[in-house]
Amino acid sequence: MDLLFTIAAFIVALGILIAVHEFGHFWVARRVGIKVLRFSIGFGRPLLRWRRGADQTEYVIAAIPLGGYVRMLDEREEAVDEAELHRAFNRQRLWKRSAVVVAGPLFNLLFAVLAYWGLFVAGDTGLRPVIGEVAAESVAEQAGFAPGDELLRIGDRPVQSWETALFALTAEALEGGAVAVQVREKDGAEAARVLPAAALASIAESPDLVGQLGLEPERPRVAPVIGRVVAGEPAEQAGFMPGDRILSADGTAIAGWRDWVDWVRERPQTPIAVEIVRAGEPLSLTVIPRAVEDAEGGRTGRIGAGVEMPEDLMADYRVEVHYGPIEALVKAADKTLDTSVMMLKVVGRMLVGQASVENLSGPITIAETAGRTASYGLDAFVKFLAVVSISLGVLNLLPIPMLDGGHLVYFLIEWVKGSPVSEGAQVQAQKVGLVLLAGLMSLAFYVDLSRLFG
Repeated sequence: MDLLFTIAAFIVALGILIAVHEFGHFWVARRVGIKVLRFSIGFGRPLLRWRRGADQTEYVIAAIPLGGYVRMLDEREEAVDEAELHRAFNRQRLWKRSAVVVAGPLFNLLFAVLAYWGLFVAGDTGLRPVIGEVAAESVAEQAGFAPGDELLRIGDRPVQSWETALFALTAEALEGGAVAVQVREKDGAEAARVLPAAALASIAESPDLVGQLGLEPERPRVAPVIGRVVAGEPAEQAGFMPGDRILSADGTAIAGWRDWVDWVRERPQTPIAVEIVRAGEPLSLTVIPRAVEDAEGGRTGRIGAGVEMPEDLMADYRVEVHYGPIEALVKAADKTLDTSVMMLKVVGRMLVGQASVENLSGPITIAETAGRTASYGLDAFVKFLAVVSISLGVLNLLPIPMLDGGHLVYFLIEWVKGSPVSEGAQVQAQKVGLVLLAGLMSLAFYVDLSRLFG
């Protein structure tokens, strides 16, 4: 079921984003008077097709959902009736052709703005940017960060949640200089911390930038109280019941549920002497965790028990970012622009060898992320769609033949020299672009498989 859910989320995400991109080309082409012959979501064998409109445009949903295209009337592809020559793409003025090409990536960026606007107006819930732990001898400890510090501003960027903190840290680190961080300490006093440029240089594009710095968000400490027991599992066999509070394991005090989970996981098939309190009375139990295989191929312990979660547990740890409609639009545009610039910087760093190709994401990683974010809820899935839509917009504008950016380069050359780039030159450039894209896709797929199989 999880695999089917992931595949479904992946197909839905691709369908939405491809439709947005191709609709940009389609809508602008129609507005400037170009005849559109086909609007296709996907490649290969058509699954659904229908015709609509005065031009009888064919709309297609095809079997391979990894792209799409808009086919326009064009003399370079087929003979065109003389009465319709004025509606052929190749006969249009340069600005019209450029507008049609740029519309696809532009609509992807506008979709991201709309997605962020909706989130900001509805209220975006996140985790308060309060530091829980600082790793010993870490960059953060050397910079003076301490547990309880609340992040207020990173560089020139205000911070409302850990999500915005990570974004701001990454954006500032990619600038290449030291990063100033304004915090509110436990006693309420504000103070400044500085993260040195040298320490940030090698981890600027890391998805775990906060962890690399030695910071961990403050999280609620959950009491070690059993909430549920799975039938037939070691916890039930040992006599655990909902409501049991764990005091110690093998003589070591257990302060929180996380301590208990770590203790069990580290002891597969090893007897654990547990002291508990049940209905106010102390009791001793012995449990032998079942051994299960973990993601790295090792063994970890499991007893089949869940925690009792207080209803208001996260109340003091959540924060809601909320704006009015106009301010939300400005914030959404800023977020989209910042994300676009950040992606371009990471691509630039990869090209010059300053960033790892591990930053690439192929179809496997994207599919996994689609499924995971969809399982978290609509807000998370919309954020995922916004980020991927920005990626599609930015990458399609790169000056690579086969991409929209490559066509814009042809038009720029045409504008400078006063005549179109020859078909022969375009064919050769397309071959180079195809090789580049195939190489990039192969590399992204290899990185995916490396992540998947370690």
